Amino acid sequence: MLGATAMGQKKRGGTPALTCWLLSLPLVVLFWLGLEAQGGMALGMQALLSPSFEDVDQLLLHYAWWPRLSIALLAGGGLALAGVLMQQVLRNPLASPTTLGVASGANLVLMTATLLAPGLLAVGREWVALAGGGLAVGLVFLLAWRRGLAPIVVVLAGLVVNLYLGALATALLLFNHEALSGLLIWGAGSLAQNGWDGVAILWPRMAISCVAAWFLLRPLAVLELDDASAKSLGVSLTYLRFAGMGLAVFITGSIVSVVGIIGFIGLAAPNIVRMAGARRLGERLLWGTLLGAVLLATTDLLLQNFTGLVPMLIPTGAVTGALGAPLLMWLIPRLKLQGNRAPQPAAVLANRHPAPGCLATRLAIGLLLAAGLGLLLGQGVNGWYWLSPDNWNVMQWRLPRVVAAAASGLMLAVAGTLLQRLSANPMASPEVLGISGGCAIALILGIFLLPAPTSGMLVGVGTLGALATLLILVVLNRRSGFVPERLLLTGVAVTALFDAVRSVMLAGGDPRGQQVIAWLAGSTYYVDLTSALVVGTLAALLTLCTLPLTRWLDILPLGSPTTLALGIALSRARLVLLLLVALLTACATLVVGPFSFVGLLAPHMARLLGLSRAHHHLLGAALVGMLLMVLADWLGRQVIFPYDMPAGLVASLIGGAYFMWGLRRL
Repeated sequence: MLGATAMGQKKRGGTPALTCWLLSLPLVVLFWLGLEAQGGMALGMQALLSPSFEDVDQLLLHYAWWPRLSIALLAGGGLALAGVLMQQVLRNPLASPTTLGVASGANLVLMTATLLAPGLLAVGREWVALAGGGLAVGLVFLLAWRRGLAPIVVVLAGLVVNLYLGALATALLLFNHEALSGLLIWGAGSLAQNGWDGVAILWPRMAISCVAAWFLLRPLAVLELDDASAKSLGVSLTYLRFAGMGLAVFITGSIVSVVGIIGFIGLAAPNIVRMAGARRLGERLLWGTLLGAVLLATTDLLLQNFTGLVPMLIPTGAVTGALGAPLLMWLIPRLKLQGNRAPQPAAVLANRHPAPGCLATRLAIGLLLAAGLGLLLGQGVNGWYWLSPDNWNVMQWRLPRVVAAAASGLMLAVAGTLLQRLSANPMASPEVLGISGGCAIALILGIFLLPAPTSGMLVGVGTLGALATLLILVVLNRRSGFVPERLLLTGVAVTALFDAVRSVMLAGGDPRGQQVIAWLAGSTYYVDLTSALVVGTLAALLTLCTLPLTRWLDILPLGSPTTLALGIALSRARLVLLLLVALLTACATLVVGPFSFVGLLAPHMARLLGLSRAHHHLLGAALVGMLLMVLADWLGRQVIFPYDMPAGLVASLIGGAYFMWGLRRL
């Protein structure tokens, strides 16, 4: 019996080993091909050990090719090690340096230090990155702590922190594009090296981290038990979690400070070895670290071999993000998330307003006042002043921005309301579910690939991108009955894919990059009066199309059986509503970028005000959405005058703060 048990354990232990060796075969082949292209194995080994300074090929091998391979192995192994530690501490298979915002926090603080305090970088880039990563993961912990660090809440908090920190990084890029342009490639995860300095910095830290992980191996194994059992063994769970997460953040900060953000290695490697049979923590640490090194090195060598086929520099980190997003989508249907449902916000239970018509009138008056503020009050060289309504020289610039901001707020608010009522998920919105991200991917590709894209062409391309994202949402979540957790996780994956595409496009050095950055931030800079009127007309028409569907919106949240019993063709109703969501999202994203959070914020505020019936909810959300975007556009013009802060960026900062506040209160 004991022999059979030992054989079973040996068999389980050998399975991840076999997986690692099989996945190492492409690395061996690419390694051999890479050296052959540089002059052969003998020349490569000579260049590594004793290069001739008169041979250019050997110098390139010694100072570029070998250091790049070494840094890929070190960074991949380190990120996988950090991913295993995070997943063990949080008991969450989706925890990783990228999904928890650690890498984004480290990147943002490094960018800030580069601009404001470059002397800090001389102290040690890894310590600056460590501070940023620690602040980000601390914020995620703060948001999810009251829910016991439940997996879905942690991932949702990580998504919001990622988007919020990304909005701040976009603001820095927008106003300091020339100073930070060199960081675009690095921030996207570039492994290019011109010496052994990066390896010299990284390998001691990775060695120390591996030793520390080995010392924490037995204590961290206790976390596989429930909290009560672990405490009965006399273990301090708080200190243990902080030790494990602190080590993971240190590893991530060290890697980000050297090579930038490398996406999804920390998610992919631990989950692959887990599914290959590595159940114990020691096995996952060993084989996950080795597999992470193999995956990143293989991706980088593959990228080097095919770089000549595309006319731009593609950072390795963006490629790993693009490959990791489909992996996350594949993992979503296989995850067991019962008992970790995202909690319902209190706004859902708000009392019904006794006079919704009067409330809507007050909101409309507030919107008119905000529009008047945006048109007539501003700053000039002599300070604040009121503009005369007949001053067309200034009004021709302000009027299109106010109209475009109101129209985009209207469309996002209506789209968010449709999604929340359709999915019975109060956390659904075009931004959180990834629909805005999918639309933005299509729009960026259209801007860069189409020879002379018109506004109509971009609206069509964006609508296709939004529909494709909706299709992915339906395919991945149909069997689970559109459970809110899985819908939100799909949004995480699509957003990660969007980040990868954005990084590739912006790192290519194309002069259109500055315009794309401004658009991604939600700028209304480029809107003229004709475009604003077209967008406003589209917003009004699409909103009017939703009014006959309010009966569906009242009944659909009651569930499929009730909906079918009342004679509603469920599939047709969902298809029509999703098509409207796609069109609304595409038109709004074209104006104010992909992440403003108005689609989440406006429906919530309407519910908080007591507007619960579908037609009241739609009307209230529409008015609130327009009011928010008009105020955001006005604030963006005044906060850092004479410079402009894009309306979408202001709205995302406000909406992201609201979302984090809402998570914290749950």
